[in-house]
Amino acid sequence: MRMRPTLSWTPTEDLPPGTTDLRPVADALSAGGVLVLSGAGISTESGIPDYRGEGGSLSRHTPMTYQDFIGSAQARRRYWARSHLGWRTFGRARPNAGHRSVAAFGRHGLLSGVITQNVDGLHQASGSRDVVELHGSLERVLCLSCGATSPRRELARRLEAANAGFEPVTAGINPDGDADLTDEQVEGFRVLPCTICGGILKPDVVFFGEAVPPQRVEHCRKLVREAASLLILGSSLTVMSGLRFVRQAAQAGKPVLIVNRDPTRGDRHALTRIALPLGTALTTVADRLGIPVEGASDHG
Repeated sequence: MRMRPTLSWTPTEDLPPGTTDLRPVADALSAGGVLVLSGAGISTESGIPDYRGEGGSLSRHTPMTYQDFIGSAQARRRYWARSHLGWRTFGRARPNAGHRSVAAFGRHGLLSGVITQNVDGLHQASGSRDVVELHGSLERVLCLSCGATSPRRELARRLEAANAGFEPVTAGINPDGDADLTDEQVEGFRVLPCTICGGILKPDVVFFGEAVPPQRVEHCRKLVREAASLLILGSSLTVMSGLRFVRQAAQAGKPVLIVNRDPTRGDRHALTRIALPLGTALTTVADRLGIPVEGASDHG
């Protein structure tokens, strides 16, 4: 039987309650060498929903898995139809106060790096540099046959031309850029092959059930080894791709700090979990440290 990837997590132990005390985060940033690990929760204020938070998309949507995408032409049609529609909304998202705060901390030399589990590119759009995209980026498309990569906008133009009049009404957009559509709505959608070899195209992202490239994992492990502390922003840490770095930091005796409104799978490894909205929390810390955040008055 094929194993399904872990999509949800329920606490099996009593976890310490979240606090609203931001002093540990301010102290860690003041000391410098902070490695940020961000998840979908940092992008909710940009209009991109979380997977697992209140009203999260997993309550109504099962993300595409690598196994389904590879094994079924119908699954690929469903994915590309929904993703093509979702891309328009996804591409209009702009960085929020959380992203801008992280960029400001980086400009002031307080961070040792940024790892994001998100595929939305909003950290880079806010000015953060050398961001490690743990799960890839929706900005790129990969051919599974010849390995060529190409800009997503290029494929979007091709799909637009091949599917003129495709304007279904969607029930919502998900963190992976996928729109909620029925099977009837995607029927007849034309999927396009690689222009070089005719192979299957896939977004250059790590699907659920797919492994993060080993060299990327090792690069992140190196960043954890070199960091003074690890700051988790908006991740439930449900999947091992992010949780392993929390465990690594904790085993090395490095402080782990979490800003997330709901309990996470990494709470027992953390010095503290601050249960506040990310935009508010991070701009408050920046203000305490005397660091200006561009557009800080706008938390959207």
